Amino acid sequence: MGGTEEADPDSTSTPLAADVPDGLVAVVKRDCPTCVVVTPVLTDLASGPGCTVFSQDDPSFPFEGARDDSDLEVSWRLGIETVPTLLRFEGGRETARTVGWHRLRWEDLAGVTGLGGGLPSQRPGCGSRTLEPGVAEILDVRHRGHLMRSRRVRFSALEDEFEAMWERGWTDGLPVVTPTEARVLAMLDGTTRSPGDVVGVVPPNLVPVTVEKVAVNAVMAGCRPEYLPVVLAVVEAACSEAFNLHGVLATTFSVGPVVIVSGPVARAIGINSGVNVLGQGHRANSTIGRALQLVVRNVGGGRPGGVDRAAFGNPGKIGLCFAEDEEGSPWEPLAEARGQRTGTSAVTVFAGGGVRMIGDESSRTPESLTRTLATALRPMDALLIVSPDHGRLFRNAGWSRSRLVATLEELVPRRSPVCNGLLIAYAGGGAGLFSAAMEGWVGGASGSMPVTVEVQG
Repeated sequence: MGGTEEADPDSTSTPLAADVPDGLVAVVKRDCPTCVVVTPVLTDLASGPGCTVFSQDDPSFPFEGARDDSDLEVSWRLGIETVPTLLRFEGGRETARTVGWHRLRWEDLAGVTGLGGGLPSQRPGCGSRTLEPGVAEILDVRHRGHLMRSRRVRFSALEDEFEAMWERGWTDGLPVVTPTEARVLAMLDGTTRSPGDVVGVVPPNLVPVTVEKVAVNAVMAGCRPEYLPVVLAVVEAACSEAFNLHGVLATTFSVGPVVIVSGPVARAIGINSGVNVLGQGHRANSTIGRALQLVVRNVGGGRPGGVDRAAFGNPGKIGLCFAEDEEGSPWEPLAEARGQRTGTSAVTVFAGGGVRMIGDESSRTPESLTRTLATALRPMDALLIVSPDHGRLFRNAGWSRSRLVATLEELVPRRSPVCNGLLIAYAGGGAGLFSAAMEGWVGGASGSMPVTVEVQG
């Protein structure tokens, strides 16, 4: 049960249809005990200062002359979530509303006194029909479907939609979620960006990809709407000239985009940074990287056997995304080390190969452990993921990220001058004296450089 809310007088929202008049407006439904209770109040308002009543389920309720809103057109446009809702309109715009029944608030909004004598002073309302399962999705498509520009594909009643999507080449070999209009619209609610905004140009076919197209593939990948801002940042980073996604696709070496998420967004949407950090079991990790790969496949045309010429590939090419364990880390987040502001949510995309585990259960000093880590690094770009057990040695000794990088560079002196160096992230399970490394691809202008992009809303 809410209070009276005064609308912003400078609001630029679209006026309602002309059949919603100025004055008092109430939205009710018969299947709501509170709406039934306030029937005498609505009758008094209708005969006194005047009140237009819209009924969601029975045009004869609460009295003859109520407006029929069984198609929920007015309720949707008004954004009704609870009935009864009492509103005031002036000049075709809403200026105030209150939900549920609260005598003092109704009197204040209506500008009258003595409403509902003999009734309880207040009662909570009921859920609007616009929020019923299935109804909300239908209304969303009806009223917002025109915002989407994607081509609609209709399957026949006899087609298995999952098999049909596979046969059309839209999947990565695993089942995908059918991107219905309702699901795509729900996904688009995860961002404030316009559906038509261009996020990047996707190789190899160099096709501009919009927010809407990213949302379609995010649905197919199994993402939740709150993941979409991260997916958009990942696509933007991967499509940048510096990352050279075309080269990453075309090389016969077995690399693919690896996504490292830094900042508050990782915890907010549940990206794993701990046990089994590079494995299965966490929806955000499994679907964000997959969404990028589906964008590359379905928008850019990058498919194995076509431009994707990896001799072996690696399981991470289905999609690999993880977060840093910033709370436990002895260092600043990777994104901050790469120039992002403290506290910023960002993604770093790296062209990484397969995972190589580095076990060291005997080192007791950072110098000794660093020598072990160096044995796993070749003279090329690499991503080093330091575990909590190994990270403890560096924390206790006060080693900074830059000192570790510098020492490793000294121990791997053959590192090519065209390489971009090491990326170091802190993640993994809290037990196990292991770290991990992923080789990069060719660095410099002819290869791929790691790219960090801030996550926008």
